[in-house]
Amino acid sequence: MIVLRLAMQSLRNRALTASLTVLAIAFSVMLLLGVEKVRTGARQSFADTISGTDLIVGARSGGIQLLLYSVFRIGNATNNITWRSLEDIAKQPEVAWVVPLSLGDSHRGFRVLGTTFDYFKHYKYRHGRPITFVDGRPFDDLFDAVIGADVAKALTYHVGDPIVVAHGRGSVSFVEHRDKPFRVSGILEKTGTPIDRTIHVSLEAIEAIHVDWKQGIPMPGETMSAEEVRTLSLKPKAITAALIGLKSKLATFRLQRMINEYRAEPLSAIMPGVTLQELWQLVGTAETALSVGLRHGRCHRAAWHGDDDPDHTQ
Repeated sequence: MIVLRLAMQSLRNRALTASLTVLAIAFSVMLLLGVEKVRTGARQSFADTISGTDLIVGARSGGIQLLLYSVFRIGNATNNITWRSLEDIAKQPEVAWVVPLSLGDSHRGFRVLGTTFDYFKHYKYRHGRPITFVDGRPFDDLFDAVIGADVAKALTYHVGDPIVVAHGRGSVSFVEHRDKPFRVSGILEKTGTPIDRTIHVSLEAIEAIHVDWKQGIPMPGETMSAEEVRTLSLKPKAITAALIGLKSKLATFRLQRMINEYRAEPLSAIMPGVTLQELWQLVGTAETALSVGLRHGRCHRAAWHGDDDPDHTQ
């Protein structure tokens, strides 16, 4: 009882300091739990982005870089893949399906992705959930565009609205393909993945808007109208990356090695899940340092009322 009475008296004498200490500890715990929730949520969000894809193929580069630009639309590819190489890979007996991806252009800050109809058929997220439409349909006409949920919400677009694609990734661009506008043909259901912030067009459309361009700039005197390009062969010459699904998981390592050793051009093949774990290992050091720093700060504040406090009462 004497000890308890002395402790209560000490707290009364140091009410301000004790209150500040309790608030500091509470704030540190709240911050620590918040960081942990964000970390866990970020990992889960990344893991839910792609499902059911066995390999991702791109130009020779680091695996994490390939994963980031092909799936998360972060950064750019070091090089492209020739269409001939992709056709060679697609002919391998282990391959069930191939979804080519072509990146490079944008619209008001949102990435434009060139692909095929198989993208909507084979791309899965969050443990095998397919892509679905809330309005409209996949692209059918050469200049149709399918937009993600965030694009539709941010720009208040509806089916039938026009879209002018800009060259490059900037949110503001002075080089636009105004002579070949697109039309929104479909709006995708929200997925919580980069799909929501993507504008999807056909591979042929990517070729069409660049048919009168060379080395990233329009060629004076060689402009072709939207109707004129419809008469051309728009088979792609190269793409950015490709998603591959296999008939059997047992063939994954064999096909991956074949692609990594491909002699016609330098390619890389990665397994999304494995590469994602490498990404977490890379950022794990920063996460640990942040957690340790927060815990250290909490302990430091808890010791704030130590013997060096001038208000300390025996």
